[in-house]
Amino acid sequence: MKLDPNFITHETMGEHYMISTSDTKFKGIVKNNETAAFIVECMKEDTTESAIVDKLLAEYKGTDRPTVEHDVANIIGKLRSIGAVEE
Repeated sequence: MKLDPNFITHETMGEHYMISTSDTKFKGIVKNNETAAFIVECMKEDTTESAIVDKLLAEYKGTDRPTVEHDVANIIGKLRSIGAVEE
């Protein structure tokens, strides 16, 4: 899976945004928190949920795998709901 190329990302002054750019199901801008932005960045290349979980665990020491798995699944589910994920 990967981020649909019709969605672009932008960071300004520490704020992370994802913008739909063409004929997509979702029309608008999404403001991401730091975790969601990290996940979206991972999805710019073809990846899996498990690989994203592994990268988050490596980046943020002291977090537990079940919590990270739940958070990743939740964010990817939201991205899927707006059509931002290519399977």
